Amino acid sequence: MQRGRVGERLPTLEDVARVAGVSRATVSRVINGIRNVDPQLHEVVWNAVGQTGYVPNRMARSLVTRRTGTVALIVSDSESHDDDPFMSRFFADPYFGRVVGGLMSVLRRSGVQLALQIVGTEDGRRRLVGDLRNGQADGVVVLSLPAVDPLPGMLVDGGVPAVMIGRPGDAVPVDYVDLANETGASLAAEHLLGRGCQQIGMISGPAEVPASSDRISGFRRTMARHGHGWVPMAAGNFTQDSGESAMRTLLAGHPDLDGVFVANDLMALGALLALRDAGRAVPDDVAIVGFDDSSAAVAATPALTTVRHPLEDMAAEAARLLLARIDDPAMRVSSVIYEPALVPRQSA
Repeated sequence: MQRGRVGERLPTLEDVARVAGVSRATVSRVINGIRNVDPQLHEVVWNAVGQTGYVPNRMARSLVTRRTGTVALIVSDSESHDDDPFMSRFFADPYFGRVVGGLMSVLRRSGVQLALQIVGTEDGRRRLVGDLRNGQADGVVVLSLPAVDPLPGMLVDGGVPAVMIGRPGDAVPVDYVDLANETGASLAAEHLLGRGCQQIGMISGPAEVPASSDRISGFRRTMARHGHGWVPMAAGNFTQDSGESAMRTLLAGHPDLDGVFVANDLMALGALLALRDAGRAVPDDVAIVGFDDSSAAVAATPALTTVRHPLEDMAAEAARLLLARIDDPAMRVSSVIYEPALVPRQSA
């Protein structure tokens, strides 16, 4: 076995903390690049790393720490249907690729591998938690898609280090990284009103999903502040087909629409198709604002005005939080909220 400078074993975080005269949590935060650490402590901690011979590489320490050097991205979905398999949606939606890219930007530097797990049934969730407790991975980043999802609570109860992207739907003591979705929807409303739109509608995601609910609330609240006490709305499920169908529904009930906020870019692509088929020009007849600022927004014709959702940055922060949580399970539960920004293009 490889021997370090502390007796006949590999040096640990506790050894570094003792030499540096700081807490184990501080050592973990410095080594994992977590923000809000006093710069002077960085030098103290890294000097102690050199003195002890500690190797901040999870793969090199795996035999001693019994860690796998792997974390998992868990996508918790509702039951899939034969005519709408989730895997095809996963690879088609730029949202998920952006999350993976953000996670890998941090994990790769730390020598940690990323695995993907998709669960959609009660039995699947139970098996997953059991496998994680038996050491399948050191921790998980969770994308929870159902409105009511028991998985975050199951992970916490099972003692599995976990960080969510998006706030949990239920009150669960789990770290999470989220976007100020209400603020983003408010930016969309202000932009449509500012360009003179008078008959404004919304295509939402499922109202029971926390991010979607926040976007609905933010949009309605801003519209109400400007005297629009009621906003026509149709719901989709964040897919292009659902956006097209929702736009047709809105047009059928409200043919005088001149502005629409669409709660993600993929649905906005579908809305553009429906408007084209109806002979409505964008933005001259109907202005469209999407949400995400994904590759779909740039590829659209016309290019989408949209709300920036910094998924890569959020996923990178989730990875940093998870690595810190793995090293210090007693760390205080944290939340990090990112601010959106409007990205004007040609659709509004």
